[in-house]
Amino acid sequence: MNFTRLNRITGFLLLSGLTSLVLTSCEKDTDGSPQVAPGNPVATAMAPDSAAGGSIVTLTGSGLGDIRTIVFEKQSVPAGFQPTLNTDNALIFRVPTEALGGNQKVTFTNSAGRSVSVDFKVLAFATVSDVSNYDFSKGAEITLTGNNLDDVSAVAFADSVKGISDAATIVSKSQKQLVVKMPASTLSRGTLAITNGTGRVRTKQEFVNLDMAYKVFSDAYGTGFQDASWGDPAAVSTKEFMTGTTSIGKSFQKGNWHLIGFANWSASAIPYSADYTYVTGWIKGASADYSLYLTTDASKAGFGGFDEKNKINVRAGVWNYFKLKLSDIDFWAPGKTLTQVGFRIQGPDKQDETFYFDDVLLVK
Repeated sequence: MNFTRLNRITGFLLLSGLTSLVLTSCEKDTDGSPQVAPGNPVATAMAPDSAAGGSIVTLTGSGLGDIRTIVFEKQSVPAGFQPTLNTDNALIFRVPTEALGGNQKVTFTNSAGRSVSVDFKVLAFATVSDVSNYDFSKGAEITLTGNNLDDVSAVAFADSVKGISDAATIVSKSQKQLVVKMPASTLSRGTLAITNGTGRVRTKQEFVNLDMAYKVFSDAYGTGFQDASWGDPAAVSTKEFMTGTTSIGKSFQKGNWHLIGFANWSASAIPYSADYTYVTGWIKGASADYSLYLTTDASKAGFGGFDEKNKINVRAGVWNYFKLKLSDIDFWAPGKTLTQVGFRIQGPDKQDETFYFDDVLLVK
């Protein structure tokens, strides 16, 4: 009697399990999207109707619940979206960061292959993340690396304060790179104003006009300057250079605390002028990272010191750009005439090291 009852219970549980399994297997797998049959998608509005990559946009209309793909017209860039947020009357998506700038169609397609296209403007201002050089003379070419550069229509070397804008020539362009030929200009320094299909922007990078700067060294010694190094003399190099065809190289011997010096003992040495704002230049690093100290005989501390405010960190094996504001460092005391400029090192302690210097400039 007890065995019979137990067998009945076991059979019932087994039948229930099989029934549950059958019912479960019959349920339709979904991706979480609202279960709406594909209809005829109709677009009423897109808000906003223009936006930059990464922005959230909402499409409203009807028949939108089964949308499966969103594609931006230029180079067929797909947009990501979350189907679970869809309704039959609204669809939320994000403008892809890869979308090309300008006016274009955005096409929405459902699982039945039915689609609707809407006009949209991708805001893609030109951006510049890196430049081949910060220094230029008339006719020099500079390569700008960034994004949204393929539809650039105008570039100008400009100063918003003085209201001067000198047009540069576009040599070549692609989405990630722009090459321009720099113009003649009376500006000492300025940014680049870049115009593309979205609008005009200014670079964060500032460029120095070699033709208007006071040269300590740039392809050759500046007027009146000569070598005044401690230890081994400096030597002009045609193998290493940042601008033009030459730089000046200096071997800093192990443990000797050498210094590369530029001296102007002539009548062309310049007295103090508050018009000069920056000292700039390039230094090619040695076999390891080092710090060099900028020093002058017109400073308060005198020539040959190690002022922390004047320290320049130089990475190994690459050209390092420095731009120091004169008011932030001990470089040129009022009333003093600048005749010596140098770069000193503490060490090197392990081995001899060679550094190269180019475009050492005073800039207004």
